[in-house]
Amino acid sequence: MSSSPTPPTTVTVTDRADILVKQRRFPNGPAPDPAASREEHRIRSFHARRGRITQAQAAAIDAHWDAWGVELDGSPLDLPALFGSADLPVVLEIGFGMGDATAAMAAADPATGILAVDVHTPGQGNLLALADRLGLTNVRVANGDAVVLLRDMLPPASLAGLRVYFPDPWPKAKHHKRRLIQPDFLAMVTPLLRPGAVVHCATDWEPYAEHMLEVLSAAPGLVNQYPAGPNSRPAEGFAPRPDFRPLTKFERQGLAKGHVVRDLLFTRV
Repeated sequence: MSSSPTPPTTVTVTDRADILVKQRRFPNGPAPDPAASREEHRIRSFHARRGRITQAQAAAIDAHWDAWGVELDGSPLDLPALFGSADLPVVLEIGFGMGDATAAMAAADPATGILAVDVHTPGQGNLLALADRLGLTNVRVANGDAVVLLRDMLPPASLAGLRVYFPDPWPKAKHHKRRLIQPDFLAMVTPLLRPGAVVHCATDWEPYAEHMLEVLSAAPGLVNQYPAGPNSRPAEGFAPRPDFRPLTKFERQGLAKGHVVRDLLFTRV
């Protein structure tokens, strides 16, 4: 007598969430995919990277994620409540690497909050460790896709600025669609910026710098602080590196290779 076939197993959204919780390296730390239930299929500008993590970085996540960590899961985010102040202007930084520059800028400007987004677990742990070591109260570390944050979680005119330093240039032509700075991205960001907010981008990849300049210049509501003249030269339209942006290890490596670093500063009007 033949047995009836076993029905296929159906994995629900709830099941998938349970599986992801079991996969977490830190049960009370950053989730592998905080917006998993959204089941989105779109081109992303990043790859999630867990990476090897040091004991100090892991200890910082265990100690501080509950207080200073933010999961970008699509739930509305109350920035005054997150930073404990309704008067603290908040700047969003997307892609902070190991967090050294972020911590230095936060220490130099304690009157500004920094919501720093990345998906690199060792970097998240390192920034939390730096914040603890330096006694910073104006840094929050966000885990996940910045697009989910911008599209679903923030109210209009809630940000005092946007910083995107040395994003992946996706140098191959077939990958240019993955670059973060695109018209659709800026159309999403601009309404979230209050008047006078500054968009600051930097890259050491010249073709991407030119792309950024073109896209930012065409974005409604943004004005270049260093506009090119009618007879512009190639370097016009770019800004000198501001003193408040630290020279990072990554940047030094690019300069050693002969790369030209370009800064772009645009103001929300």
